[in-house]
Amino acid sequence: MATKTSEHDSTDSFEGKAHEAINRAAETAGKAEEYARQHASHADERVREAAAHGRQRADDLLERVTGHVREKPLLSIGIAFFVGVLYSSLRRRR
Repeated sequence: MATKTSEHDSTDSFEGKAHEAINRAAETAGKAEEYARQHASHADERVREAAAHGRQRADDLLERVTGHVREKPLLSIGIAFFVGVLYSSLRRRR
């Protein structure tokens, strides 16, 4: 009879240690998840800011080019023609 009680105590002890290990693992996983969520949120924010900055720079450049074309239309046509000829000659070489 003493053996059965001893086995039962061993099983209970093992069960208790297993529960403790699972609880610690769950707590660690929860912390890791929170850490990942925070950093993902910050990364998303930085990407959105960079995209907005890129759009703003593209809009500014488009305004400058448009103003230049309006001020000097013949020069702009000449530059566009030259760039087209240069691009065509580079493409033919490939």
